[in-house]
Amino acid sequence: MDVRTEISTNIPTSRDLRTREIRRKFKTSLPLYVLLLPSLILLVIFAYFPIYGLIMAFQDYSPILGISGSPFVGLDNFKQYFNSYQFLLTIKNTLVLSVYSLIVNTPLPVALAIMCNQIRREGFKKVFQVVTYLPHFISTMVMCGMILLFLSPQTGLLANFLHLFGVKLPDIMSNASNFAHVYVWSDVWQHVGWNSIIYIAALSAIDPTYYEAATMDGATVWQKIVRIDLPLILPTMMILLIMSVGNLLNVGFEKVLLLQNSLNLSHSEIISTYVYKIGLQDSQYSLSTAIGLFNTLINGTLLIAVNWLSKKLTNTGLF
Repeated sequence: MDVRTEISTNIPTSRDLRTREIRRKFKTSLPLYVLLLPSLILLVIFAYFPIYGLIMAFQDYSPILGISGSPFVGLDNFKQYFNSYQFLLTIKNTLVLSVYSLIVNTPLPVALAIMCNQIRREGFKKVFQVVTYLPHFISTMVMCGMILLFLSPQTGLLANFLHLFGVKLPDIMSNASNFAHVYVWSDVWQHVGWNSIIYIAALSAIDPTYYEAATMDGATVWQKIVRIDLPLILPTMMILLIMSVGNLLNVGFEKVLLLQNSLNLSHSEIISTYVYKIGLQDSQYSLSTAIGLFNTLINGTLLIAVNWLSKKLTNTGLF
């Protein structure tokens, strides 16, 4: 064999070098992959494996026949939902609660974070943060119980307080038009402090030299907020906004269900509560799966659209 041929065959190709590099990185990162494995298994079991059940949305599912034996009906389940009187009602109520929550819960955590960032007394600042965070740790069931107790027209805390001034509290939870306000503003009280944490972290990461330069130029506090704080936390705001829009139709199921009653049902029946009732209470598994799939497709479409718009306008996106 020619010496030059033998030397050329012993020189590793770029593909061989790439393979060796991948193997080296894999061996180096093997402990991290082992730590990741339990989470990956749980993700597959509880997030990806149930996707198989979406086949029921296109079937007349029977628990006796199972998914493999139930007959296919195509888009009949979707047509049944679209033609039902509950379609427009659940879509409208879900959008009202979702958009109302989005409009209120997007700026308030930012304002609270900026307010907290302006507090200079560390002791008061810590107390302020703890007081605003604590309601987040109240469970949904307890929170709904508190709301019903506070707003009870006979024995509620608010009713007894107004009674001292000769004012009678109306039955707020029986008035359907009040449901959205009670849901959204109680949610603000419970979660606005917790939701502000990520903005406080973003504000604390801003280089102090920006503020020093602004102070030397004679900028006021308001000018520093408008010219420094808001522009620098805008990417964080956009990421959280995209994620919120991606869950626009996923209104908090437990809270809505616990606050529902027969008198406010016209404004409180949303997609998730309707799916629960027809799926688990009425055993219409195929119809409930079809509605859930429709809900997921709408959320996915909104997520992609808002992410594309955000990247166009602010060059910030999830993907």
